[in-house]
Amino acid sequence: MSFRSTVPWGRTGLSVGRIGLGASYGVSASAIERAFHERGVNYFYWGSMRRRGMRDAVRRIAPAHRSAIVVALQSYDRTGFLMEPFVTRGLRALAIDRADVLILGWHQRPVPRRVLDVALGLKERGLVGCLAISSHDRSLLGRLAADLEQPFDVLMFRYNAAHRGAESEILPLLTAANRPGTIAYTATRWGRLLDPNRMPGGEPAPEAADCYRFALTDPRVDMVLAGPASDDELDEALEALDRGPLDEVELARLRRIGDHVRGGG
Repeated sequence: MSFRSTVPWGRTGLSVGRIGLGASYGVSASAIERAFHERGVNYFYWGSMRRRGMRDAVRRIAPAHRSAIVVALQSYDRTGFLMEPFVTRGLRALAIDRADVLILGWHQRPVPRRVLDVALGLKERGLVGCLAISSHDRSLLGRLAADLEQPFDVLMFRYNAAHRGAESEILPLLTAANRPGTIAYTATRWGRLLDPNRMPGGEPAPEAADCYRFALTDPRVDMVLAGPASDDELDEALEALDRGPLDEVELARLRRIGDHVRGGG
């Protein structure tokens, strides 16, 4: 078994590759295009820190393959006044007329009504396709996972070998057939899970691909977001697609390392 195939993304009606790419780092446009054409990577996250590589890649891919890619914009607006200009600038930069996803970012409590109304208005006007929320508050995301009447089609949460709370507070609540789609991020815990100096005694550091495999081994995690800083780092992350799920021995090893790193290793 591998992670090379796309999967249905919850109730969004979209299909996504198991690894998505963020725009905030230094990967080149040519590497992103290669990841799309050769490895099925189709989720492109245009966040607050934007680099030319992803902009150029989306501009080149979209004309012939728009229906095959999923483009996400993220807004941190807490007033509702800045969201529409942010979205329209993003669409203009990427040379597309609609974002597939609008992520309301970094909400640790329920989204203010005014902000949500503006986001829903953009959806009604066809400028964005579906709504997502990102948060470190697992209890908030757990409530949203269990409430099928809530407006978010996608939940974005931290999940890695050192931060495993989603296993008890979010993922078990995704039981309905029309559940929200999911994105896990910080798979390497900002690189700390790859640092040889943070390992338990005598334990070799895992590879980046193993960190992505850890999150994807749970089938309720539809996609893991990667933020490669170089083309080589992108290639390392994409190895996870070929290797597939971790076995029980590998899972136990990653959990042991994660516990040590979280404890200050």
